[in-house]
Amino acid sequence: MKNMGNMMKQMQKMQKQMAKAQEELKEKTVEATVGGGMVTVIASGDKRILEVNISEDVVDPDDIEMLQDLIIAATNEALKQVDELVEQDMGKFTKGLNMPGMF
Repeated sequence: MKNMGNMMKQMQKMQKQMAKAQEELKEKTVEATVGGGMVTVIASGDKRILEVNISEDVVDPDDIEMLQDLIIAATNEALKQVDELVEQDMGKFTKGLNMPGMF
């Protein structure tokens, strides 16, 4: 029974550490730039888009599709980087555990 108590304490400690790491992720940002700097998207570690910067050079009323494609590409790249950041920061808690969909 003593081992069970120790295991519960360790789980509670890990839970607190995970909660702290998740809060810290909210403060981290990633930046994705596409089109040679034409579009930049900045996202937070909790997958919120914080900023979209568009170069005036890419704004062409006759080619809106290109601008849309660049925004989508930059946003997807930023979200991919957030996933990598989350895996890097939170992966240490699940290393060795088979818990699909946890983070």
